[in-house]
Amino acid sequence: MQMHHPTPQAFIVDLDGTLVDTLGDFVAVLQRVLAELELPLVGREFVEHTVGQGSEHLIRSTLAEVGGAPSLYDPAWQLYQRFYRDINGQHAEVFPGVRAGLDALKALGLPMACLTNKPAAFARELLARKQLAGYFKLVFGGDDFERKKPDPLPLLKTCEALGTAPAHTWMVGDSSNDARAARAAGCPVVLLSHGYNHGQPIHAVDADAVFDSLEEFPRWLDAKVSRDPNARA
Repeated sequence: MQMHHPTPQAFIVDLDGTLVDTLGDFVAVLQRVLAELELPLVGREFVEHTVGQGSEHLIRSTLAEVGGAPSLYDPAWQLYQRFYRDINGQHAEVFPGVRAGLDALKALGLPMACLTNKPAAFARELLARKQLAGYFKLVFGGDDFERKKPDPLPLLKTCEALGTAPAHTWMVGDSSNDARAARAAGCPVVLLSHGYNHGQPIHAVDADAVFDSLEEFPRWLDAKVSRDPNARA
């Protein structure tokens, strides 16, 4: 855990598993894709442990899990895009405490960006359908940059777009992907326990703090920044 808590200039927030529980969407889409390809279906637990590293990784991992040939990737990808466009948000719910947490962060008057490995078009559509789009100045998806989280590039590019220093741009996520990307980019990072951390304990991940709800973060941040003598250095 880092003891230094820099004053925030902006916030970067993950989407799946952080703001919205989208596991049901992923399961429904993958089942339709596999059924269309006449392949065995996968279980919810497998999907929960596999999401978070982008749609390409999810599809390749799913095909490998059910014994599908690698040559099926392209048709599976086309089906995935088509079905996800139809299903996006239908089996998803905003996590408790998210709106209150975003309201509190918005009240600080600092810009927020949503950064996800999900394709950008799907991310923007989901945020709009769940009435969350208005909180964010910027939305970037996994297809907006050359590399995805856990590579630091998406965070560094998002900081650049926000016009803020990485050391003062807080990342809020739900997995080791978010934490590793933030650490490599030089961003402070907090994690939420209700997301998808590849089946691994979230409290074992290197982060500045772990919360059960997003609404806990602004209160913690206010106390830590105001009490930390190094915070405004």
